[in-house]
Amino acid sequence: MNQTVHSAPSPAVPAETSREAGRTNDPARTMAEILEVATHEFADKGLSGARIDAIAAATRTSKRMIYYYFGSKDGLYLAVLEEAYRRMRSIEAELHLDDLAPLVALRKLVEFTYDHHRDNEDFIRLVMSENIHRAEYLRQSKGIRQLNIQAIDSIRHLYDRGVAQGVFRPGLDPVDIHAAISALTVFNVSNRYTFGMIFDRDDRQTQAKTLQREHVVQLLLRFVGYAETK
Repeated sequence: MNQTVHSAPSPAVPAETSREAGRTNDPARTMAEILEVATHEFADKGLSGARIDAIAAATRTSKRMIYYYFGSKDGLYLAVLEEAYRRMRSIEAELHLDDLAPLVALRKLVEFTYDHHRDNEDFIRLVMSENIHRAEYLRQSKGIRQLNIQAIDSIRHLYDRGVAQGVFRPGLDPVDIHAAISALTVFNVSNRYTFGMIFDRDDRQTQAKTLQREHVVQLLLRFVGYAETK
């Protein structure tokens, strides 16, 4: 007796994707494009103001495809947050701080963070938005905490080496060092418009010029107990 053999069904794909063969064949690229556009949409308008229709139009996809990949608007927002932190920590890991002398490594870390925040206003606006939500969405992430634990571990190793060599003062918490770096490098972006208006500085001046890069480096070096002389 003949027996009909049925192949396993493939995951349901939105009907619209049949008209977008390139995207169907490269879902990773499609998701990356959606995340890129969604990052700016959420950063510019916040979670409540962002529109999936606008993201779909800008990526030449459909709402149904976006929901297929990310589940919901909230799911897309969380994916955007995770990707923003992952990208920053990934680049940060490429600094190879363990291969550098403590003072050089700290300077390089501060300069990188300053430059990253200056050049990625969307990242800062996303962080500001998530603080408005009291980190409600970050708490749902399975990977964000681990990413940032790795960042703190990197600072801990750097700081401990500096203390052992006598160039950093003992007794500091690596989280406090990280907080100080964040505070001094985020302010330039998060407060550029209000600071610029109050103190009559135009956008070109207030774009990461409230605190000069070298001033931030020197403040952090002094915080860890080292006074650099010129």
